[in-house]
Amino acid sequence: MVNRREFLNTAAVGAAGLAISATAKSYGQIIGSNDRLNFAIIGLRWRGYAHLAGLKANKDAARVSYVCDVDSNNLSKFAGIAEQQLGYAPATEKDFRHLFQQKDLDAVTIATPDHWHAPLAIAALQAGKHVYVEKPCAHNPAEGALLVQAQQKYQKHVQQGTQQRSCTHTIEAIDKIHNGLIGRPYFVKAWYTNTRKGIGFGKDAPVPPQLDWDLWQGPAPRRQYKDNIHPYNWHWFKHWGTGEAGNNGTHNIDLSRWALGVDFPQSVVATGGRYQMKDDQQFYDSLAVNFDYGDKMITWESRSCNGMKYLDRDAGLVVMGTTGSVLIYGDGGDGYEVFDLKGNRTGVFKLDDSIPFYNKLEGDIATDAHFANLIAAIRTGEKLHAPISEGNKAVTMMLLSNISWELNRVLQLDQQDGKILHDPQAMKMWGREYEKGWAPHL
Repeated sequence: MVNRREFLNTAAVGAAGLAISATAKSYGQIIGSNDRLNFAIIGLRWRGYAHLAGLKANKDAARVSYVCDVDSNNLSKFAGIAEQQLGYAPATEKDFRHLFQQKDLDAVTIATPDHWHAPLAIAALQAGKHVYVEKPCAHNPAEGALLVQAQQKYQKHVQQGTQQRSCTHTIEAIDKIHNGLIGRPYFVKAWYTNTRKGIGFGKDAPVPPQLDWDLWQGPAPRRQYKDNIHPYNWHWFKHWGTGEAGNNGTHNIDLSRWALGVDFPQSVVATGGRYQMKDDQQFYDSLAVNFDYGDKMITWESRSCNGMKYLDRDAGLVVMGTTGSVLIYGDGGDGYEVFDLKGNRTGVFKLDDSIPFYNKLEGDIATDAHFANLIAAIRTGEKLHAPISEGNKAVTMMLLSNISWELNRVLQLDQQDGKILHDPQAMKMWGREYEKGWAPHL
């Protein structure tokens, strides 16, 4: 029975013919075990562990030299697990600014709260480091555009953590769609479901002694600490998070764009609300978004508090064309299914069920391959699967859906850069205010 590591070392990305196989073993042969890239992981909770596992999977090509978090409890726990997993102890650091001064540091991975993604990535580029940044790459559209400009200016690699771009079957499915599998593709229905619980009503509270609240807030204007923000529920506050649109919508909208071969739409409209419960969350629990391209369309539906699935998937997308449809898994599985024009299933292509897609400490095959691709880009010039110039387009679309939802109206867009047309009030929401001295800049 093939295991996950063996699968990763033998798989190919599909019709494109690029080998995802060249992870730890083959990169070790290319560069030598004493010439590994030094990485720092910043943000040491859920996705931070996936980054650890992804770098461990490529251990002959990459070394986790530093780990960084503003919460000393997170930092000490992660450092201990990292030492167990890696067989050596990465150096620990609370303040990223000290990290960026390290001359031996080649690349950083960013798994912090959303409001830190773009500012950290830009600072890393300015320090001469390559970057792997979790989605969404920005808290607001202006930041995303600035990050793209920074990458172009400093000429370092920036890979967004939309790791399904490195899934073998997803690459294969998209290639088949582009080569006429379902005729002319023109419509994508994407969705995400979950059964999230409420977060209650937070109370002003002393900052926990292990947390540097000032550094956690960083570029965001200062707010009083409350007891229902850290370590996860910041996602649902506009000041720091991007709601489910940024949190999970980015993944499937990125794949939807890719499948249809489109960039920014001509308009976006989002409707929804917080219907399931009342609490401090400032975003919807149910949202329906439509992106109109004139001759093509993408829809995304999010239900954070009701787990009713579509086509037996918690998340995914169906790409519909003139002769059939393709379901691309989006809920933690690498696979796709093909349907004829009447909706009859004609083919199923997926990983063997014995290969786990995700485990907190073992990671997931997509993130492993995504890191392998970044390492290859740095070392050999291989093309990135999710360069920030592409990844930011889906992020901007989802951030625009939040603006449309908040203003309750259709937004007309410039299809060259995604900026909002003929709506000064909406365009004021393109960026944000920053804490004095913390605004990202080139």
